[in-house]
Amino acid sequence: MQKRIQKETENNCLKRIIVAFLAVIMMTTMLYPQMVQAATGITIESKDNKVLTYKAGEKKTWTFTVTNHSGKSINNVTVTPDLGDDNDVWPFKTEMQSYQQNIGTLESGESKSKEVKFDFTQREDVQTSRYTLKFKVTADGQEEAEKQFYVNTTAKPVQKDTQDNKDNKDTDDGKDTGKGNGAGSGSDTSYQTPDAGGYSNGEAAYSGGAGGSTDGGAASGNGSVPRVIVTGFTTDPAEVRAGSNFKLTIHLKNTSKMKVSNMLFDLSAPTEGSDEQTTSPAFLPSSGASSIYLDSIAPNGTADISIELNAKSDLLQKPYSMELSMKYEDPNATQVEGSSSISIPVKQDARFEISDFEISPQSVAVGEEANVMCSLYNLGRIKLYNVKATFEGKNIKKSEVFIGNIESGATGSIDAMLEGKKISDGPAKVTMTLSYEDESGNISTTTKDLNLEVTEKVDDDEAAASDMPEETQKSFPVIPVVIAAVVIAVVAAVVILKKRKKKQLAEIEEEELLDELERSSEDEHQ
Repeated sequence: MQKRIQKETENNCLKRIIVAFLAVIMMTTMLYPQMVQAATGITIESKDNKVLTYKAGEKKTWTFTVTNHSGKSINNVTVTPDLGDDNDVWPFKTEMQSYQQNIGTLESGESKSKEVKFDFTQREDVQTSRYTLKFKVTADGQEEAEKQFYVNTTAKPVQKDTQDNKDNKDTDDGKDTGKGNGAGSGSDTSYQTPDAGGYSNGEAAYSGGAGGSTDGGAASGNGSVPRVIVTGFTTDPAEVRAGSNFKLTIHLKNTSKMKVSNMLFDLSAPTEGSDEQTTSPAFLPSSGASSIYLDSIAPNGTADISIELNAKSDLLQKPYSMELSMKYEDPNATQVEGSSSISIPVKQDARFEISDFEISPQSVAVGEEANVMCSLYNLGRIKLYNVKATFEGKNIKKSEVFIGNIESGATGSIDAMLEGKKISDGPAKVTMTLSYEDESGNISTTTKDLNLEVTEKVDDDEAAASDMPEETQKSFPVIPVVIAAVVIAVVAAVVILKKRKKKQLAEIEEEELLDELERSSEDEHQ
């Protein structure tokens, strides 16, 4: 009787173990989709990749294109411009509390891009310059994407009135009464706009300051101050790169109706560097001094001045402002002083290294996949945007991997699965093309080759079984392995308990047989 009770207890324990294992399997299966992270890849670009130019008070529509690279639909996509904390960052009027726009869902496939438009109006007090603006893109289950864009601004013309001198003469006998030239009641109107800056060659006017004048500035005989303006500049080469020499040519114009002469110009660059040992001007003359002499400029005439400069090798990629001071004389030898500034963008070359490829396995059959991994080290001073790796070869199917943005000094990982398409004659060449963008959206590429052998597909079950450990190690499917282990454990437990049950039944039958034999022998004795 006790043995039967013990047997029933063991059977109940077996049932509980099986139910617990089945519950674990069901929970693991339900949680598995949540354990897989969604692929990231969402970008924003300015439509037509053009830098817009605004004028004071002008309203324009800025159009951007948001693209889904993740390979599946993403929801709740929003685009938000970064307005900054002060007016020096944002050149437009703030006419709304929030400029965030929600463009809804981005589907995968052919309709994976959408346009979003913003209407911006330039403020009246913004100077002529180039601004770097940030826009952020967010979506459900995606990493936040951020990109910088450039916009050019043009200052509002400022009208400045000056008094013209009038000659008060005594007409009696055609003789002068002794009243000389001075500040009269006439007026002279001129227009002054700030520095054009950057690569914009729009006219930028700068008035000369008064040199030793107490009433109306350093004036000529007719009461006006001669003005020399900077109408633009050029660099040779057009893109100034850190650590290289370039020729700077500044275009000047004499806007007055009088000749200016004995002109001296001096250029000064901002000081850059993190410590005393590396601190120096951003631009230095490659030979000679930073002063330039010009004999004269005729009335309403133009002239160019040039200087050879060297850009410091450790400059960051951004515009650098240079101050231009001017000293010149009018026909009465009165000295006039003026100043202006120009903004020179400096480019940094992208520097990076690609590690050796890790290929597993070294050969695959047609229809099977090989895992290829490597690392990308950004050694330069600029950020790499929208990095993408494309694998192509005659014997494999084309494969693309989107890496995203890589900061200066950071490392990006490239992990691709290459599927065999056609049998190769030994190891065949596969080319990885790496593409990336700079801050202006310009795309650059580089290539690196690897070798992968593609063999004939084998249908033998033993060959497939022998390859199973390598495939398991390659892709490392954690959840399926756990489920298989649980199933094996359940089966093993069932087999062990069945063996115990058979053994116990055999013992019970043996005991009952012995009891019957003992009873039969006792009956015979009686």
